[in-house]
Amino acid sequence: MIELSALWFWIVSVMVAIYVVMDGFDFGAGVLHLFVAKTNAERRQVLAAIGPLWDGNEVWLLASGGALFLSFPKVLASGFSGFYLAMWLVVWSLMLRGISIEFRSHVQDLLWRSFWDAAFAAASIALPILLGAALGNVLRGVPLDANGYFEMPLFTSFRTTNPVGILDWYTVLVGVFALVAITAHGALFLAWKSEGPVQDRSAALAAKLWTAVAVLWVIVGIGTDAVNPQVWLALPHRPLGWLFTMMALGGLAFVFYGHAQKRYLLAFLGSGTFLLGLLAATAACVYPVMLRSSLDRALDLTALNSSAAPHGLATGLKWWILGFPVAIGYIVLLFRIHRGKASAAGEGEGY
Repeated sequence: MIELSALWFWIVSVMVAIYVVMDGFDFGAGVLHLFVAKTNAERRQVLAAIGPLWDGNEVWLLASGGALFLSFPKVLASGFSGFYLAMWLVVWSLMLRGISIEFRSHVQDLLWRSFWDAAFAAASIALPILLGAALGNVLRGVPLDANGYFEMPLFTSFRTTNPVGILDWYTVLVGVFALVAITAHGALFLAWKSEGPVQDRSAALAAKLWTAVAVLWVIVGIGTDAVNPQVWLALPHRPLGWLFTMMALGGLAFVFYGHAQKRYLLAFLGSGTFLLGLLAATAACVYPVMLRSSLDRALDLTALNSSAAPHGLATGLKWWILGFPVAIGYIVLLFRIHRGKASAAGEGEGY
């Protein structure tokens, strides 16, 4: 039972991290497209870069939610009820991004296109902030009661002590860090997949954004120690935590090296490695806690006390072993089919 629970904790954690890496670059492209693309043709070039990929990337969010439902239904039920408003904001932002991508080229009118471009950017900005703030809430703790449920206002005093809200100084800090990191990830993707002025502007912004990421990473680490010292105290005793931290540092090194050499694919792969390593290291340090109670640590929802029955975990694992390689293979195939630089489609053709 304990072994299966631990395994599913890591399955869910890795799938969430893959979602952040995969959907993160098209979030970043959405944030940046008003700045790196000045003309309609250039903006269509940005959309052409993410067009074959963005909707498939969002499937990882559904898959992560399905894995969480199968393995830790108590955590899913508690989290969805407590973060109900935030979850709906995420859903509406995801819908708005898709609508904006599909609608902006349907009418050849400057006002129409400007509106949908602005909506695409706004939704792309909102999503990393919302998801980052959610991670901040998980690390800081939520007011879980004895029944395993909680409710919070959007904000209270912006302090991290009870009564807490969804937004406080720490969760906002994590949300801003997530926004900058995802935007930097998207900048490297565009530098790799585009050419001409879009590539030049994306590469120039990537250098500044990744410097900001490195600085903010340190600041968020200090803030995390202030609100949840157990994360840092656990690190020396978690070999996987050290491994994934080194992975994140290595990815960051490849970002700066690849960018300096104008090898943007290498830099982009380093960016993905950094995000994957950072999230996996965080999971290693908080294990087995999945929802931390800010009222009483005895009320924490963990991988050990909130998992599904052993038979369900074992059956689900068999299907996951079959499905996960297929999903990875699909990603590889998709990138292979759409390899090379993206070019803007003609009017009436595609995005």
